[in-house]
Amino acid sequence: MTERLFEEKQHASLYQKYRFGPPDELKELILHYLDEKKGKPHQLAVDLGCGTGQTSRPLTGYFEQVVGIDVSESQLEQARAVPGFPNLSYRVGTAEELPFPDGSVDLLTAASAAHWFDAERFIKEATRVLKPRGCLALFGYGDNMKIHYESCGDRLNNIYEEVKQILLPYTSSKVTLANSKLKILFETIPFPDKERIEIIPIKQQLSIKNVIGFIQTFSMYQAYLRADPSAATALLERTTSRILEEMKVSSTEAKVDFIMEYFCVLACKPE
Repeated sequence: MTERLFEEKQHASLYQKYRFGPPDELKELILHYLDEKKGKPHQLAVDLGCGTGQTSRPLTGYFEQVVGIDVSESQLEQARAVPGFPNLSYRVGTAEELPFPDGSVDLLTAASAAHWFDAERFIKEATRVLKPRGCLALFGYGDNMKIHYESCGDRLNNIYEEVKQILLPYTSSKVTLANSKLKILFETIPFPDKERIEIIPIKQQLSIKNVIGFIQTFSMYQAYLRADPSAATALLERTTSRILEEMKVSSTEAKVDFIMEYFCVLACKPE
C-alpha cells in the first residue's frame, strides 16, 4: 500500500518551497537512456509520487504530455498553482493503480518516491502501462549529504549528523530502502535490460535558510513535529544558531556548498 505521509497543507507548502528539482546531470542521463533504448517520439511521461511537481515540470519540454500522479491533494494543489506548463496535468492516484491504457506510457519516473510504493504491485502496473521499449527511471538521494563552508565544513557536518541521530527514532523503514539506493526494488524489476547507478555526486549552493527548510521537509522531521512540536521547533532553531555561529555570519541568507549523492535505477521494457 502506498504510504500517506505528505498530505498536510503545511508540509506540501514546505515541499514546494524547499525541495529540489532533478539536477541537469540526472535529467540528461534519463533522457539519453530513453533516446537510446526507445527513441522518439516522446509522447507521454508519467511522474509518480510527483508531490509539488519539481520533477514533472522539467519533463514538459521533452514530451507531448506529462502527467503527475500523487496520493496527496494538498501536494497537487501546490503543483497546480505553478503556471506556464500547458502540456502538464496532475491527478490524484497511486503508483499501484494507474489510470492509463496498456502500453501507452513512454517514461515512468519517480523522484524520492519509489521507496514508498508496494514494490510488487508497482512493478506489475509499470509493466502493464509502459510501451514496448518504454523506460522506468527511479531516482533519489541518500542521507549522506555534506556541507562545506571555508574551513568549518567538518563542524557543520557534525551538526547535521547530530540532527540525523535525533530524527532516527522517527525514521520509517521505507526510508531505509531509499538509503539502500533501491537495491531490493531494482532486483524485483523483471526486465533484462536494467541498470542501477549508485553514486551521482551533485554540488549546489544553498542558503542556510534553505538547508533548514530542506530538513523540515523530511518525513522523519514531520513525524518528530507531530510527536513533540516544541522539541522539533527547538531543534531547528538550535541548529540554525549553531550553523550561524560556526560560519561566523549573521544572516541565514549566507550560502554553503551542499553536496548530495544521487542514485538512479533505469530499466527498459522488452519488445
